[in-house]
Amino acid sequence: MKTYKFCQSCGMPFKQDPQKGGTEKDGSKSMKYCSYCYQKGKFTSPEIDTPQKMQSFCIEKMKEQGMPKFIAWVFTRGIPKLERWNK
Repeated sequence: MKTYKFCQSCGMPFKQDPQKGGTEKDGSKSMKYCSYCYQKGKFTSPEIDTPQKMQSFCIEKMKEQGMPKFIAWVFTRGIPKLERWNK
C-alpha cells in the first residue's frame, strides 16, 4: 500500500493530525485521509464535494488560527491535485 505524507482530501501533513490519520469502516487507521476529513469510512463533511469548496474551507480554518489569507491560499493551492479530487 502506498504511504502518504499528506491527507489526500485536504492536504494537511499527517504529522500535524493529532490522531495521525482518520479511520476506516472497520476501525483501522486510514493511511490516505486525516482524522478531520475521514472517520469510520466516511468523509466527515459530505457537503464539501469539490476541491474548491475544500480549499475555501481550509483557508477559513487557517485564518481563524491567525494565518494571513494569502499564506493560507499558498498552503491550499495543491488541493485540486490530491487523489480524492482526481477520481
